[in-house]
Amino acid sequence: MSQASKNKVIKPAKGRGSVNSWTVGRTVGQIVLVICALTIFVPVVWVFFASFKDKSEFYGSPWTMPKGLHWQNFVDAFQDAHLGQYFGTSVFVTALAMVLCLIVALPCSYVMARFDFPGKKILKIAIQGGLFINVNYIVVPIFLMLVDADKLVYEIFPDGFFVNNPVMLAVVYAATSLPFTVFLLQDFFASIPKDFEEAALIDGASQFKIMTRIFFPMAMPAISMSMLFNFLSYWNDYIISMTLMTGDNRTIQVGLLNLMQTQKAATNYGRLYAGMVIVMVPVLIFYAIVQKKLLQTSTMGGLK
Repeated sequence: MSQASKNKVIKPAKGRGSVNSWTVGRTVGQIVLVICALTIFVPVVWVFFASFKDKSEFYGSPWTMPKGLHWQNFVDAFQDAHLGQYFGTSVFVTALAMVLCLIVALPCSYVMARFDFPGKKILKIAIQGGLFINVNYIVVPIFLMLVDADKLVYEIFPDGFFVNNPVMLAVVYAATSLPFTVFLLQDFFASIPKDFEEAALIDGASQFKIMTRIFFPMAMPAISMSMLFNFLSYWNDYIISMTLMTGDNRTIQVGLLNLMQTQKAATNYGRLYAGMVIVMVPVLIFYAIVQKKLLQTSTMGGLK
């Protein structure tokens, strides 16, 4: 082969099958995606800027930029409206619920995916059936069960233990999200080739070590996805927390609704939007943390 032939550059053929070609369908799809992104981005940015406005600035055009950074709105929302207390409760409940859910869901989904045992089909059907149960429809029976449980321990805990307890709220969150988490992780564990498991068994690894050292790290994309969905479900919940937390120790969503009702009556919208920003910031931070894991492949490391 001549040197000219070796140095010849092969250009991709331009035509209907080109990857970079702009077809009508692709153009329409890009336009739709841009519109959808703007419908989310514009309100978020508007709320962010509105949170820095003074009370008098809301009587003009709503699209004007704030004249200055009015940080007092955040101070008033965090302290005077007690959003700081509600924020701490939500962080504690959400973190505890996510930990409890993963502690139960990870080994359960691994066993369901990699082992055969009597009653597996029945258990699998029960887990899949739990996906169709909306927890908001059963929150009243859950509340009545906790009230009856408080009656049993009244002599030990006169003020109650199961109702108005952030720990029990986290347990309810974790229990109601188990069907989705197990279903998601089970399919991911089942898709991992058996070569990884066989290679570890040849090296003398135990089943527990295989599960924790091989399968769990490989399942980080699926774990991150389940954590993201569960975080949004726990953090944005209103009905369950309002029903089970009957005292002053409420979550951020219930506190935000109370702030909205109070500030609308006082026409102090700056403090209201500051409360909205306080609620949105943890969601954006958590997504920034897990978004890299969502893009990773399942075959990290590979076989040598």
